[in-house]
Amino acid sequence: MATNTRFVLALHVLTCLAISAPKPMRSEDLAFSVNTNATFIRALLLRLQEAHLTTSQLGTGGGALLNRLPEKIRLLDVYLAVEDGEVFGFHRNGPNEDCFIGKNIQAAIRPALDTATKALESQLSSMTIADLASEVASLGEFTFAQSI
Repeated sequence: MATNTRFVLALHVLTCLAISAPKPMRSEDLAFSVNTNATFIRALLLRLQEAHLTTSQLGTGGGALLNRLPEKIRLLDVYLAVEDGEVFGFHRNGPNEDCFIGKNIQAAIRPALDTATKALESQLSSMTIADLASEVASLGEFTFAQSI
C-alpha cells in the first residue's frame, strides 16, 4: 500500500516560502529543495492556492508566496488543503455483508478511528508553518542562499 507524501511535501514547500519571505520562490527552486520535479510542485501549489494559503506573483522575479502570515497557517489547514478524503480509508468495495465479521467490522473499528482522527487534527491545529520554520532554523546554521 502506497503512502501519500503530499502533506509532508506541502509542509516543506510552505516552510521554504516562510523562510524566503518576502521574496517569491520559483517552482524550480522549490522542487530543488524538495528533491522532486517542478511539475509536481506546481500541482501542489495550485491546491495550496485554491485553499488561499499561497499566491503567485507573475513575471520576472515572480514565483510563489505565502498568502497569510506563517503564524496564521496551521498544519491542519495544510492537511485539509492537500489531502483527499478521510485519514483512514475503508475498503472501496466494502466488506462482505454475508460474513458476520464483514457485516460488523466497520461499526466496530469506527470509534477507534474517529478518536485517532480527532487526536491528529488536534495536534495539527496546535502547530503552524512559523513553528516549522523556527524548528528548521534551530536545527543548524542556516543561510537561505546556500540551501537553494
